[in-house]
Amino acid sequence: MALHKPMVAVKLPSWRRRLLLVLVLLGFIALLGRAVYLQGFHKRFLQERGDERYNRTLTLHAHRGKIFDRNGELLADSAPVESVWANPSDVQIDAARIKKIAELLNVKVAAVEKKLVHSEREFVYLKRRVAPEVAAEVMKLNVPGIYLQREYKRQYPAGDVTAHLVGFTGIDDKGQEGFELTMNSVLSGKDGSRRVIKDRAGRIVEDLEAVRVPQDGHDVVLSIDRRIQYLAHRELSKSVEKFKAKAGAAVVLDAQTGEVLAMVNLPTYNPNNPVNIVGKTRNRAITDMFEPGSTMKPITVAAALEKGEFKPETMVETAPGRMTIGSATIHDAHPHGLMSVSEVIQKSSNVGSAKIALTLDKEYMWGIFNLIGFGAKTRVGFPGEASGQLRNFKTWRPIEQATMSYGHGISVTLLQLARAYTVFANDGELKPVSLLKLKEAPVGTQVFTAKSANAMRDMLELVVLPGGTALKAQVLGYRVAGKTGTTVKLGERGYEKGKYVGSFIGMAPASNPRLIMAVMIDDPSTGEYYGGTVAAPVFSAVMADSLRILSVPQDAPNNNVVIPSAVLEVQESI
Repeated sequence: MALHKPMVAVKLPSWRRRLLLVLVLLGFIALLGRAVYLQGFHKRFLQERGDERYNRTLTLHAHRGKIFDRNGELLADSAPVESVWANPSDVQIDAARIKKIAELLNVKVAAVEKKLVHSEREFVYLKRRVAPEVAAEVMKLNVPGIYLQREYKRQYPAGDVTAHLVGFTGIDDKGQEGFELTMNSVLSGKDGSRRVIKDRAGRIVEDLEAVRVPQDGHDVVLSIDRRIQYLAHRELSKSVEKFKAKAGAAVVLDAQTGEVLAMVNLPTYNPNNPVNIVGKTRNRAITDMFEPGSTMKPITVAAALEKGEFKPETMVETAPGRMTIGSATIHDAHPHGLMSVSEVIQKSSNVGSAKIALTLDKEYMWGIFNLIGFGAKTRVGFPGEASGQLRNFKTWRPIEQATMSYGHGISVTLLQLARAYTVFANDGELKPVSLLKLKEAPVGTQVFTAKSANAMRDMLELVVLPGGTALKAQVLGYRVAGKTGTTVKLGERGYEKGKYVGSFIGMAPASNPRLIMAVMIDDPSTGEYYGGTVAAPVFSAVMADSLRILSVPQDAPNNNVVIPSAVLEVQESI
């Protein structure tokens, strides 16, 4: 019966259809407006947000240049390592894998959790410079959002032996000390880049533009001979330890070219693990100044020889072993009376040196000191180099001129002192010094005539013979010329009572010098502090092996180095 009932007709109001149509149209208009608004006014913003999620600019690190010694021995190189980083927004990880990552990277679990779970950044390092095998274990955990970045870590095969010269780099592979800092722009090169699109799994989908190829850094070749550097470090360490000194430094020069073949400082540090290095990074041979003491006497006497008023055999009265100038008195530790100029050098007479100096015009004397390089940097291009102190001659008083003649009232660096003695090895020509290997010997500055320079070298030979102050500087098979120096240590508030600096500088073979070596021992504390005792033996040991390494012919093959114990008690005056 229901089939035969008429259908119930419902008539809807027409305005409802119109309202629905209007609402639909308004929705489309709103969507269209929003699209126009976003694409027209916020297009760049949307693109940047998209790029942040999927576009990556990968840094292609340039390979840092190597550092070699003069013979091609490696002093610094870069080994590949991995840095583990993450995008926390992509990371999906549980507590077990957080703990495992912390164990592998040797960091605290809380630190890993803070970076991966509670960080809002899109790039965080979990740990940098990780060994490749450790990084591979981390990636085996298959944690989304964790990636590797190839970097390089510097390695220094010579370790603490060359630390003060080579230096080290920081976490970003930028030079922090030594030649790593000085030559950073040369060694670094320029990084390249590669812009890519990555998916959420970290896989590269495609390259967006051409790869900018990195430009590797250039290699640097130092003038250092690693073999001689090792010898100097070994022997200096022995002396510093034996005499319980605060510090020490040594410089070995090629007498003919001025190249630095060794430069050693103590205390030192390990550049492969530069921790607790405060006070150990100073290259004392270049940055520290000290009063040279009696090592200045040969320069003063050579200046007098150059004037023609003195000859090696000219007699100088030094009795009674002291000399008063104004209110000050100069002393000799061992009075000798009437002595020749040669004996003034051999016996290291302060009175004799002062009397010779006072015959010179102070402007002339200052000019020689200045010409020989005191009071000015050596310009080896090393950071922190000191210029020393040489006051203007116009301010000199007679007592100051006298004391400067034997190395008091003037301050130098050990490298300056070593360079000054090149005049006695090269017929009066001062050679510039270099820490980089040279292709040819440079032209120097003529300070003295060959006659004056060679006469002084002959006098310096007497210093290491019986009757001189440096018997312990003798080298079997070779003639040696040199000079000792001993001074009271100069501190910030003047001279420090009971503290001394002992030094020695010499050359061999004396007949035709091949090597020059300067040694400085700072504040030995065993009661022995004379340069002939604490510094001369270092010279002897290093020079003996170095001359043999370089196959330098002997000029005294029949000499027997015999040092009578009674003669050893003769020491140089302060």
